[in-house]
Amino acid sequence: MEINPDQVLLTGGRGLLGTELCKLEPKLLATDLEEFDVTDPDQMADFLTGRNITTILHVAAFISPPKIDANPVQALQTNIIGTANIATLCIKRQFRLVYISTDYVFQGDRGNYRENDELLPQNRYAWSKLGGECAVRLHNDSLIIRTSFCEPVFPHPKAFIDQYTSRDSVTVIAPLILKLALLPELIGIIHVGTTRKSVIELARKLDRTDVGELRRDEVSFEVPFDTSFDLTKLQEILTKEQR
Repeated sequence: MEINPDQVLLTGGRGLLGTELCKLEPKLLATDLEEFDVTDPDQMADFLTGRNITTILHVAAFISPPKIDANPVQALQTNIIGTANIATLCIKRQFRLVYISTDYVFQGDRGNYRENDELLPQNRYAWSKLGGECAVRLHNDSLIIRTSFCEPVFPHPKAFIDQYTSRDSVTVIAPLILKLALLPELIGIIHVGTTRKSVIELARKLDRTDVGELRRDEVSFEVPFDTSFDLTKLQEILTKEQR
């Protein structure tokens, strides 16, 4: 039996992923910074008063690698301390917690990463998301979804020709996340994505045939070579749910 979506609180409801999740399931209790600030435990507790919540789907995050390099304190407060606050809340109230993490927690030297492979982030953004994972792992009733997504039309004028990923459009990734988030028995870690591809191949798939070429050594922040996923676990779960 699936979790009732009107008992799911969604953080980051106005972001790219949060907006898409709300389109798919309007019953989600979507929140954003003004009403449910993950760095303010008292405000979060007040917001929950009188509400019948059983699950928190934690999407809110500070996600830009170059901005995090410039402001690591905000990443620490939002992605690490904020997620620890969410985990604490879920443990105390016996809520299920679903946390959205990133493919960047891996070193990115070979790709085809499984859920239990060694983690070695290559930039501050990834370290902050791994910090969030550590907090979530302290809660028994939790699921970490590692993924990567972008706008339905590739948003940048150039794309990496030497970076490989399982990333896809948010319109492809969001339905998978929602399905997994509503499965109460699913705990631990799962990878969500599509087939391995270069970023420029992804851009062309997403209707940007005019996109220019970019190399990893041309940007100011660390970009891993290949963070693509082994999707065996995801495929097994989806096959099981279709029966």
